[in-house]
Amino acid sequence: MKWLKPFNEKYPRFKWFVYSIAGFIVISLLGYLFILLGGRFVVDEKNFVLSESTVLLTEDGEEIIKLYDENRTYVPINDIPDHVRQAFLAIEDHRFYDHAGVDFWAVTRALSRDILTLSKAEGASTITQQLVKNVELTNDKSWMRKTKEVMGAIYLERVKTKDEILEYYLNEIYFGHGIYGIEAASQYFFSKSVEELNLSEAAMLAAMPKAPNRYSPLNNEELTLERRNLVLERMYNLDMIDADKLKQTTGKTLGLNLGEHEENQWLNSYIDLVVDEIEDIYNLSRQEIYTGGYEITVGLDKQAQSIIYQELQNDKYFQGSKDNTEAAVVILDQQSGAIRAAVGGRQYNRGDLNRVKVKRQPGSTIKPLVVYGPALEESYFAPYTILKDELKQYDGYEPRNHNDSYVGDITLYDALRLSKNTTAVSVLNEIGIDKGKSYLEKVGYELNDQGLSVALGGLKKGLTPLQMAAAYRTFYDEGFYIKPYSVIEIKNRDGQTLENSREESQRLFSKQTSWYLTRMLEAVVEDGTASTSQYPKGFAGKTGSTQHPHVEDGYKDAWFVGFNPTYTIATWIGYDQSDEEHYLTKGSSLATQLSSSVMTQLDAIHGFPATFNKPEDVEDLEEPIRLPSIEDFDARFSVGLFDGLYIELTWTASDDDRVEYHVYKESNGKQELVGRVKGKGRYIDHSVEYINNPTYFVVPVNPHNDQSGSPSNKSRAF
Repeated sequence: MKWLKPFNEKYPRFKWFVYSIAGFIVISLLGYLFILLGGRFVVDEKNFVLSESTVLLTEDGEEIIKLYDENRTYVPINDIPDHVRQAFLAIEDHRFYDHAGVDFWAVTRALSRDILTLSKAEGASTITQQLVKNVELTNDKSWMRKTKEVMGAIYLERVKTKDEILEYYLNEIYFGHGIYGIEAASQYFFSKSVEELNLSEAAMLAAMPKAPNRYSPLNNEELTLERRNLVLERMYNLDMIDADKLKQTTGKTLGLNLGEHEENQWLNSYIDLVVDEIEDIYNLSRQEIYTGGYEITVGLDKQAQSIIYQELQNDKYFQGSKDNTEAAVVILDQQSGAIRAAVGGRQYNRGDLNRVKVKRQPGSTIKPLVVYGPALEESYFAPYTILKDELKQYDGYEPRNHNDSYVGDITLYDALRLSKNTTAVSVLNEIGIDKGKSYLEKVGYELNDQGLSVALGGLKKGLTPLQMAAAYRTFYDEGFYIKPYSVIEIKNRDGQTLENSREESQRLFSKQTSWYLTRMLEAVVEDGTASTSQYPKGFAGKTGSTQHPHVEDGYKDAWFVGFNPTYTIATWIGYDQSDEEHYLTKGSSLATQLSSSVMTQLDAIHGFPATFNKPEDVEDLEEPIRLPSIEDFDARFSVGLFDGLYIELTWTASDDDRVEYHVYKESNGKQELVGRVKGKGRYIDHSVEYINNPTYFVVPVNPHNDQSGSPSNKSRAF
């Protein structure tokens, strides 16, 4: 530039002017390139994957509840009507489709006002800038934050289409009350999908994001109405609606339809169970569950869950020394093993101690699992084998029955029906403690105890209501154990089904043993220790209670575990802590009544089968033979036309014609069996003894196990 040299020498200030202009151009160009290219360092596209509410569904597809950190349901731009999009564009950024991320006309206006007011109060952010600020930046009004916002907006416009940006914006914005995104807001305020919003509703929602709390119709309906009408005026000025639409719509009320946003305390323990299971089986974190937009189908029976929760509010089932008696109830499906209901406390809040998963001493409910089930399975005994109900010591351990009464000979069937502690311990001693425990241990139950008190549920760690329900469910499922689960299926936001590591079913008992135990546990409910049940149909189960360690005649735990052909239910009642001040004054009868009430109400809804059906290829268990007490035995001398002289013996026979009667003659201090008769109350003795005049009596006998009943009264013929 030699030609400028004379000019520069003559006018030296011009040289500096040229340099200044050149420098300004270079700096401006570098600044532009910095803004243009530096946006990639402001925007992290990973942050543009919105958190989305996870929804829990029943197996029928009915929505149960949404889980979220931010209550959001993502909706594609094509599902958002034009008038909804226009409402937001009119009030937030009407030149959205014309600018490249920054509206320079709005920026110029904002800068001039900021300079005049010596503040940074005037906003000029486009939808793209708002999006960058909400996702990537803080809410402070510094020049640096604004610069980053501009850089990010320009970059975002280069890598995303306008519709993609608008879609993301409409799904990201906050509407107050924990609501994020246009779909969730539509459901919350109008109980409808965004696709169904009318013009007035769309304008009201568009009015809110500027100040969600200030313009919330729940906080200030008048202000919300004013701003909705402002949105409508903007739409009219931009030729988005005509004058008739403007007039018609501005005259409308807000038309809120909030629906029922009910408290879900009755669901809380089930939800916690679901989340815990997903973390364990599907390897998802709690954060991923609450933000991942999953669709989770669960096994919940909403009616069962609600009924249990309501029953737990009834104080009649909770008789103890203090008011804070607790409970846990779980219901499993017989066909699948799915958890249909689980209530882990009377007033359960999310994250509380979920008592369906807390280990307790199970008391006598364990007898079918570690005593009688293994004894039948190993063919040590049969259901009607005669056992002993008597006091006996085992290396210093002397079990006693609940009422301290002992009958001597008793069948295994009746020992279970009447919950005889002495007999249960005797049987476990016979089969071996390790053998008894091995059945539950092979399906993962931890039983480290070695004493015979295991037969009575004397476990250091105990078992949970969920574990007890799962174990009892095997009796109906022909001996197969399925680990309880609440989650049926999980789909991600792309509709793909997630794989899980759920365990396969395992055989716990044989089909025959399971059927025997089902029939025997039916007897427990019909006329055994669970006879307080009022459930009117086929029902099998077992009671259990544990003695309080510090209070005589007080109870620490009260149980009932039972099942019908549709559901298995396990109920525990007790205190979270057991000390001299906390004890139950009643045992398992209240747990039984609570369970039967739940099942009766569910039967009215679902219509449960009346009876259990015997599986194929198993031997049925006959009804037990009950030996009668005979008090009207009579001996008479008779003469028959053809029979000659004879002694006729008569008595009232049992209705059960399986009973056998042994007839005895007693003479000179000696007893002689003279005959047997089955199912009848008459016997003829032709050996008439006039001189000795013997005494006769009869003894009822069970032919299945040769168990003898009490002898009848005695009678002479002469």
